[in-house]
Amino acid sequence: MQSTFGKNLRITIDGGSHEESIGVTIEGFKEVPSIDMEALQRFMDRRAPGRSPYATRRREPDIPELVSRDPLRFIIRNTDRRSGDYKNVRHTPRPGHADYTAYVKYHDRINMAGGGPFSARMTAPLCIAGGIALQQLARKGIHIGAHIYAIHGRKDVPFDPLMETLPPLADPAFPVLDPAAAPAMKQAIEAAMRDRDSVGGIVEAAAVGLPAGLGGPMYDGVESVLSPIFFGIPAVKGVTFGAGFAAAAMRGSENNDAFRIQDGQVVTATNHCGGILGGITTGMPLLAQIAFKPTPSIAREQQSVDLDKLQEVPLVIKGRHDPCVVVRAVPICEAAMAIGLLDLMMEEA
Repeated sequence: MQSTFGKNLRITIDGGSHEESIGVTIEGFKEVPSIDMEALQRFMDRRAPGRSPYATRRREPDIPELVSRDPLRFIIRNTDRRSGDYKNVRHTPRPGHADYTAYVKYHDRINMAGGGPFSARMTAPLCIAGGIALQQLARKGIHIGAHIYAIHGRKDVPFDPLMETLPPLADPAFPVLDPAAAPAMKQAIEAAMRDRDSVGGIVEAAAVGLPAGLGGPMYDGVESVLSPIFFGIPAVKGVTFGAGFAAAAMRGSENNDAFRIQDGQVVTATNHCGGILGGITTGMPLLAQIAFKPTPSIAREQQSVDLDKLQEVPLVIKGRHDPCVVVRAVPICEAAMAIGLLDLMMEEA
């Protein structure tokens, strides 16, 4: 199974969590871009499983293998598969997962072990495309970063909405801006693990160095381009830009960003719009928040149904799962934003 998105930069992701490999095909470049493979691997390592006590114990090296330059295609071999963990859920859908809806649509035509094509495993090839996009944008002076903004209500400090450069992360292994925010977040994850449960949270992503004028009205807008890519990340349930839902509680005089002149350039005094007006970039930092639900695979007994017998049955999920997907989602959100912004820049080229 494969999924394709993008207008000028076309990305096709294929495979499944427990297939031999997963892959990505990237089309739209006028010529094969220069790729720093060492930098790309470092970026992939940030997302890779099995490297944190707050992540799944599935251990995958996630090494991108270039198999074609025209079109540009990479694969990642799945080396740590345990499909047997999912035999008992083949016809007993896991609550919160795509098992039931995938069964309705595809029945047994796809391999749903580990979530199949709906798995967060599919974000690894997304990060290949995103890692390449990040390198292309950096050469244009555009830089993207993200951090854990919240886990189960415990919050980090937000990005400075007027920043000119991205601040450093306190700890790349647990990417927050304020190191004092990390202990409460970790405690929330550990408490859920002890209770055989999971927690969700929010990632904040930002881009600096963007020129004004990218995007367009309505469905050509920056929000309209980025949102589908964010929502393609498994477990994402909400996306906002700038002040987001908080703007609904403001008056216009509070939410409007006054214009000013700084060093001969038009800037805004505040940035409630998140760097986007009318779907077009203002030149100020682009800010987005992406909300993730709690990992649906939990060790507690849950109520489900036997799809063959149409009977209610208890379900205990086996396997290896993240107690909180937000920790590894930070580079994924960076990748998604980079792909969308590079696509928009190719529109202007």
